[in-house]
Amino acid sequence: MNIRVAVVEDDDQVREHLSRLVGEAKGFECVATCGSGEEALKALPRRAPDVVLMDINLPGISGVECVRQLKQVLPEVHIVMVTVYDDSDRIFQALQMGASGYLLKRSTAAEILHAVEEVKRGGAPMSSYIARKVVQSFQRQGPSSKPAENLSNREMDVLEYVSRGYTNKEIAEALGLSAETVRGYLKTIYSKLHVRSRTAAAMKFHR
Repeated sequence: MNIRVAVVEDDDQVREHLSRLVGEAKGFECVATCGSGEEALKALPRRAPDVVLMDINLPGISGVECVRQLKQVLPEVHIVMVTVYDDSDRIFQALQMGASGYLLKRSTAAEILHAVEEVKRGGAPMSSYIARKVVQSFQRQGPSSKPAENLSNREMDVLEYVSRGYTNKEIAEALGLSAETVRGYLKTIYSKLHVRSRTAAAMKFHR
């Protein structure tokens, strides 16, 4: 099945470029294009994309706020932030709100498509700088015992691997499980921790 992708971008040329890139690539389908966060919040719940490429600098509702609201109505959607610069503060905020990774607008077509595939598989495409910022946040906070009160031992095992940046496939291999079983554990973990993304779950694990 094709990966269903939506593009949320206020720049007409960039939006057209991304939608054409996705639409013409084998295994991908562009199901919606939106020029604002407000438009995205109206249109995307009906289109149910697998992955959203979200501009971080939207007029009106910001990309960060759009992520927060969109994850409330589409908790399963994967959102990749698209930005001009390594704007670490806003990217970090977007990850906390439920985004799964980010791309620079200067990324090549191959890099963009690879990021969409990676996030659909359970990965988190981001630069080493932002990944290091996330890890440093974990290290400052240290592991928390609170999640252990609600999670089973196996769920804690999965969450620990998530906090170390493992993909679903890597977690499955490490624990001797199927990828589908790992996805099932993640759904339960998200529900118990009241979060909507891998990054948010990992942050809560270390909070």
